[in-house]
Amino acid sequence: MDHTQNTRRLARLDTLATRMDSLFRVPGTRITVGLDSIIGLVPGIGDALALVPALYIIGEGHRLGVPTRTKLRMGANTALDTIIGSIPLIGDLFDVGFKGNLRNVALLRDHLDRNAPTPVASVGDETPS
Repeated sequence: MDHTQNTRRLARLDTLATRMDSLFRVPGTRITVGLDSIIGLVPGIGDALALVPALYIIGEGHRLGVPTRTKLRMGANTALDTIIGSIPLIGDLFDVGFKGNLRNVALLRDHLDRNAPTPVASVGDETPS
């Protein structure tokens, strides 16, 4: 997969993560909440539904070739978000601050940025020593 396709895929994941973690701003504050926080209010099924996009982001990371260490970090973010997020009230407050989906997309972006092909300088671009 080329760099342009990776960039588009990452942009879609970033949009998904933003919707899940920071879609709305609480009026008069800098606090943002996303669908994860709202869906999580539904007892029982809410946290399970919020897990689906998080797992999708991890799966896309796998398809983008992130190393196992990064996937483990992404999994730990998702597990923490899911486990603590399932605790009534405390979990909802945690979801507002933790933003696990945005953290995971940041890990993907970091990996892709570090491994992006660097342009080869043409003969006319050489700087004199």
